[in-house]
This record gives sequence, structure tokens and C-alpha cells, in this order.
Amino acid sequence: MEIGTKQNVSKEILLKAFNHMMLAKAMADIYEENRNICKYVHSTSRGHEAIQLATAYQLTKEDWVSPYYRDESLLLGIGFEPYQLMLQLLAKAEDLFSGGRSYYAHPSSLDENFPKIIHQSSATGMQAIPTTGIAQGIQYIQEFNLKTYEKNPVVVCSLGDNSVTEGEVSEAFQFAALHQLPIIFLVQDNEWGISVTKEEARTSDAYDFAAGFVGLNRMKVDGTDFEASFLAMKKAVDFVRTERKPMLVCAKTVLIGHHTSGVRREFYRDEEDLSKHRAQDPGNILRNQLLNDGVDEDLLKQIEKKARLEAEKAFEKAQNAEDPKPDTVENHVFAPTPITEETGEREPKGQEKIVMVDAAIHAIQELMWKHPEALLYGQDVGERIGGVFREAVTLGAKFGKKRVFNTAIQEAYIIGSTIGMSAVGLKPIVEVQFADYIYPGINQLITEISKSCYLSNGKFPVSNIIRVPIGAYGGGGPYHSGSVESILANIKGIKIAYPSNAADFKGLLKAAYYDPNPVIMLEHKGLYWSKVPGTEEAKTIEPAEDYILPFGKGKIVSEANENEISKGRTMLIVTYGMGVYWAKGAVKNHPGRVEIIDLRTLIPLDENLVFERVKIHGKCMVLTEEQINNSFAEAFAHRISKACFRFLDAPVEAMGSLNLPAVPINLILEKEMLPNAEKVSEKIKEMLNH
Repeated sequence: MEIGTKQNVSKEILLKAFNHMMLAKAMADIYEENRNICKYVHSTSRGHEAIQLATAYQLTKEDWVSPYYRDESLLLGIGFEPYQLMLQLLAKAEDLFSGGRSYYAHPSSLDENFPKIIHQSSATGMQAIPTTGIAQGIQYIQEFNLKTYEKNPVVVCSLGDNSVTEGEVSEAFQFAALHQLPIIFLVQDNEWGISVTKEEARTSDAYDFAAGFVGLNRMKVDGTDFEASFLAMKKAVDFVRTERKPMLVCAKTVLIGHHTSGVRREFYRDEEDLSKHRAQDPGNILRNQLLNDGVDEDLLKQIEKKARLEAEKAFEKAQNAEDPKPDTVENHVFAPTPITEETGEREPKGQEKIVMVDAAIHAIQELMWKHPEALLYGQDVGERIGGVFREAVTLGAKFGKKRVFNTAIQEAYIIGSTIGMSAVGLKPIVEVQFADYIYPGINQLITEISKSCYLSNGKFPVSNIIRVPIGAYGGGGPYHSGSVESILANIKGIKIAYPSNAADFKGLLKAAYYDPNPVIMLEHKGLYWSKVPGTEEAKTIEPAEDYILPFGKGKIVSEANENEISKGRTMLIVTYGMGVYWAKGAVKNHPGRVEIIDLRTLIPLDENLVFERVKIHGKCMVLTEEQINNSFAEAFAHRISKACFRFLDAPVEAMGSLNLPAVPINLILEKEMLPNAEKVSEKIKEMLNH
């Protein structure tokens, strides 16, 4: 898209921009002069000021923007004060973005007077998917008239040029272009990626790269020239606000400062390169333009002097601000959930038993009828087949293609987009087709989702449900049978459910919906239809619509005989998912001597129930389908040992699959790898005879 005939920008705006540029320069100079005080790693916007301010000046309080870590000028242009930014620079308690937990220029804001900013990480390019999720959410909100805006909101995602080579950025471009979302991808191209030059890193700049995404409009501008940048960004913002279509703006900038305070320019740049960039300092360019337009030089000097004094005063004040209190370090890992007790009718009279897959479909159906902000998307979940396990069948037909729809093969986008959707008040329910294919989305799950509540100081918990069919049976083979709960349980800041029957599934899914935190529902494929021998009890009476089962509440599903307990002849099996049915099958050979606890959720974990029952029985096995070494089960067995050591009659055991890289497709080999009732029975016999 051509910028068009050059227009005049008012002197008032030009002087405002000059003031902000001098403020950004003064701040960068002060940080450099006080390196011993500015001990935390930081970047500054030196060389990028023009395009950042030009962008900030276009935005309204209903817009959304995702700055990246070099965008302090953008933040100044929005309206944040140097003191507010410096509180984060020095990791102070009153840092309004993160409470002293995150780096400089890592904002998150719900200030009602400014554009809104979700949390984003330092991982370059990773903000593209969550921010595109915001635009996706706004499109949905406007489609269903869920909210009224004064103006059509615009979403801006700021990126560095080298981050565009990330695959996840392409996923964001693809989704934005395909669905014509109201987003601007602002790429600030300074030709460096730390010490990597553009020649080493990419075949083209972002402008040429974007040509491959049909439907993604594009524009190129000199990002060191404020007037050109202002006119370009005004045109881009007006276009997206009016046309509701995506735009990429490639702004050529320069890098005058260091990559970061930790990777200084003298480490990797020669004087020739530095001189070339300094010659295009946006502040000097704007100063010369103002002088040519007749602005008095003394006025510019006064602005520069005033900016320096303002920055110095703010820096001194920030230094004297209080540090965070140590006892706040665990605040905001999760947002408080309103679901703390089991409520509603679990076994209504006159109801028939249903399979687990139907429990999920019915729960989602009830939620979507009640809540227009709920939507479901993922690979193949749409109307044609309703999921490869028919786990979403009928939902597409009932709710339409705007609320239940297919996505491309983009696990990162499926998972990461829920951040933006949640931020604008929606409740995305998404699906990864198989647990084995969650790995492309792990980056978004760890880097963005799990840390959002904590690093935004509680402002942006990500409220989503991620459905993941999991587990092995019937020759599914090495890429459709994996168990991944240990990897997921290692991620702090997410919740994990692993139901073993229809009633629990429905109750937990309802709890997940009303929980403001990210939830992964691990759904064993072998339990969906109770086709695996021995899993008939996964079918249950369907709970009423009002039934909700809170997370963190395990259940005793098989009790030991009190007489056997009193004689010290019993043991406990702690398990979940398919393990419940292996354990149930095994205890038939040891009547009255084994108690079984179904954990039902892995995070949070009902340790109190487990510890209480271990102390009664004195022997315990943790049973899992996963390969056992370094697993969730093995780690939990250690915690049980530590908490219950004085009450144990034998070591706590952990039992699971053989330690193989994958589940083999051959049924004989699959059976050899996995636990089953017979193997569990033998282990019980060994432990009881200890």
C-alpha cells in the first residue's frame, strides 16, 4: 500500500514528538551513566523513537497494543511517565506492570485511559500469536454484538525484524490474513538481531516476506523520519479501523544504543556501522526539520534541557522507591477461582449412563447455550466430523461456524491465541488433536500462558480450556499414543485435569470453564467410548447441568476392608486416567486389601487425601501410564515418602510403562510396554508380601 502524497503534520505534534524523543534519549543516557544502579538487563528505544511515537499517537483507549522490549518510546507516547517505566527498570514493588518481576519495557496494562496491553515475554516473536488472538477476539465480539465500542478497535503487534523468521510469526500472519483480522503488525527493522546481521538471518525483509500471505496488506516506511512515520501509521490505523483488515508495516530504523545492557554495542559492532546508524538519529532528523520550519533553536534546547531534568528527577525518585517484600513472591501464580466446592446433582434420578465423550459434548453444549462468550476451535472439530474421536460432534451444527470452527495445523496458534481471546473477555475452548502433537504449542504454553498472571501482577490470568486426547490402546502407534502429563505438570501456572469417568469429566469441565486460569483437560482416548475391556465403569449416570466438581479433590474409588486395615495388611494405590481401571482389575485378586484413590486432577493435587490414607495403610504405589523414569508419578512418590516417612512399612513404589522413546504400533509390543491389571496385581502381591 502506498502512503500517498506527503501532507503536513502539525507543529504541535512535531514538538510533542521532539519532547518525547529527548525524554527517551535522556533516559537512555542516564541508564548508561548509572550502570551500577541499573543492574537489571534492559534495552532502550534509541534509533526507533520516530516510528514508535508515530504509532502511539494514533491509538485510543479502546485499542490494544503489544510493545516489545525496545519500545519505551511507544510507552511514553501512549502516556506512561518516565517514573512509571523506571520502576520496572529497577524492579521496584510499585512497578505497575509486573510488581518488580519482569524486565524493563515489558508492560501489561488495563489502564482505562490508555490502549490495553497484555503481558508478553522476552521471547522474540512470541507476542505475534497472543496479539493476533486479541484481534480474533474483537472480531468475534463485534460479530455477536457482545460489546459496544466508541470506535472500531485496532490491535497493534510490535516486532523486531529478525523475529519475523520465527515460525510462530508466520502462523499469526496466516491466521490474520485468512480471517481478515483488524491487526497491524509493526515490524521495526534495524538490520540487527543481537550480533546477527540481516544478511546472515533472512532472504528478505518483512515487507517482501509478507507478500506470500494473501490478504495481508503491507506498507513500507522510513521509521527514522517522524513525519513520514506519522502519516504512514495514520493511514495504516485508519485503514484497519475502517476496513477491518490486517496490515503489515515495515519500518526501517537504526540501532543507536546497545542490543541490551548485557550485550553492549562494542561487543559486536564496528565504528563504521555505528556511525552509519547515528547519522540517522530520529531526534536529529526531527530537530533539523523543525529548524527548517522556522522553530526557534532556543525552544528546542529548552525542551531538551527540560527532558533531561524530568528524567533525572524521575530516576532519583525511582531509586528511592521500595523493593518488593519477600513474602509477595508467591502472589499471583493463579487467580482465585470461585469453584471451591462440589455442587449440583451428580446422579439425577431416572437418567441413563453415558460414555465419557458424550459427557464432554453435553457439558460444552450447555456452557455454549448459556454463555455467548464461549467458543470452540481446533483441528477437525468443525461440523463435518466433530473431531477425530467425535468428541465435538453435533456442536458445529448447533452453534454455527463462527463459534465452532476448524483451524489449520497450527498448534502454537491454537494454544497461544487463547491469551488474546481471554484478555478481551472470551472463553476459548480449544483442542490439540493428539497429545503427541502438543509440542509445537509448548512454547506458547510455557513462555506466554503460564507466566501471564504472575508476570502481569495478576492483571492477565489466561482463562482457557485446552482439550488434549491422550493415551495408548489398540495399536495407535508412536505418534498417537503418547502420555505427556509429566511435561505439562512441570509447567508452573497451569491447571491439569485427568478424569477417568463421564461424571467427573462433566463436572471438571464445568469447573474449568468458570476458573479464570489456564486449564488442560487430558482425555484418555481409550476411555472415551469404554471400548477397552475393563473400562465399563467409565460410563456413569450423567450429572445435571448444575453439577460442578472442583479441581484438587481426589476420590477413594475402591476401599479396603477395615479388619484388614487394623491388621496392617493393606496398601494404597494412587492413580488417574486409565490407571484407575488397571488398579480396579488388579484388586479383584486381593479382596479387601487395597484402597484406590483417583486423583482426578494433577494440578492442583489432593496431597492431603493421599497423605492421610498413606498414613493409615503404610504402603503405597503411584500408578501411571507414562514411562516411569523421571515421571510425575515418580516425583509424587518421593513427596509421599517425605511427608509420610514415619508411617511407612515399605518404600513408596511408582509403576508405569517401560522406559521407551515411544509406544510401538504392534499390539504385542504395545502390551509389553504398558501396565495392565495383571502386571499391577503382581506388583500388589510383591508389596503386600514385603
